[in-house]
Amino acid sequence: MDELDALYGFLVAMVATALLTPLAGRLARRVGAVDQPRERGLSEQPTPLLGGTAILAGVLLAGAIWLPAGQETRAILVAAALITAVGAVDDVVDLPAWLKLLGQVAAAVIPVLAGVRVDNITLPFVGPVDFGDAGGPLTVIWIVGLTNVVNFSDGVDGLAAGVGTIAAATFSVIAFDLGKDAAGVLAAITAGAALGFLFHNFHPASVFMGDCGSNLLGLLLACVTVQGALKTNAVIALVFPLIVLAVPFLDTGFVIAKRIKYGKPIYVADAWHFHHRFANIGFSQRRAVLYLYAWTLVLAGLALALRFVPYSDDSGHLNAGWAIVMGLLGVGAVAASVYVVLVLEILKFKRWRAVQIREGDPDTTEHDIEAAVAHELGTGEFEALSSP
Repeated sequence: MDELDALYGFLVAMVATALLTPLAGRLARRVGAVDQPRERGLSEQPTPLLGGTAILAGVLLAGAIWLPAGQETRAILVAAALITAVGAVDDVVDLPAWLKLLGQVAAAVIPVLAGVRVDNITLPFVGPVDFGDAGGPLTVIWIVGLTNVVNFSDGVDGLAAGVGTIAAATFSVIAFDLGKDAAGVLAAITAGAALGFLFHNFHPASVFMGDCGSNLLGLLLACVTVQGALKTNAVIALVFPLIVLAVPFLDTGFVIAKRIKYGKPIYVADAWHFHHRFANIGFSQRRAVLYLYAWTLVLAGLALALRFVPYSDDSGHLNAGWAIVMGLLGVGAVAASVYVVLVLEILKFKRWRAVQIREGDPDTTEHDIEAAVAHELGTGEFEALSSP
């Protein structure tokens, strides 16, 4: 097994998913799994769900050919089928939150029992940490958590599929370098399936992946991170998934914090996600998604640099020149994050919203404008803006 298997798996998963996605859309219309335009959503017309079934088919087809036969592989594919089935039922009949969570936990337990688990990890400045018997439950929590992170971020055309493609491709490269070939192939197949679906899901989307797709993508990425990074002795193994998936992690954290602040259940959908807020300051869906792609690419590049730039030797001694390069890359990634979150998300909104308020009521004081903007930024409750 080598990188060539990963390439073939990527291509077959991509083509199979791209060809099967229209069929999944037709099936969705027949069974009534159609997403209707609603106030908190960004879609403008009824769109079929169940795109995740096509992603699953692409993964299963490529996986049957290029993934190694073994207990872990079988468990991951069975878990993938289970979580897709749970998500598909939810897309059709809208399951209660507790039942969806139960399905996610059941799917996560399957690969963990088969050995896809983290029993110990090496932390920077701390050293090895042995989880002992807690390794299994902690891995289940990780898989379920990452599944929901991806699920929460799937709210605009092409976002989850595009970010999933970038993340899975990055994990594939890292896994191969860490000698985790099976995880590298699985990651490549996941990237191919996500990209194949993206052909139909980029704005204007003809099909949505639905909960069956976002849950599937989250579970596969979680299994890849466990197999390909967390189950190694690399000192910064934990850092890789946190950096590569920082955009959906930050988005989910921001939304959950808002829901807790305003006393709303964390599982109730709202319009506080990054893509909603970008839309509210006048961004088109394509522009918002492309900015989030770019942000993800910058962070993925930083993760790859952490693995491949020789900024220190095996004894932990820094190479001054390369350490400076890494420092600059880190500053660049932080600057990109600040730019997206503050300049685009907040500062531009403040400027445009102030102009809009003044045009509506020229007698409004600066204090009233500041108070109105602060309230709207805090609650996320404001109308879409157009550039003045």
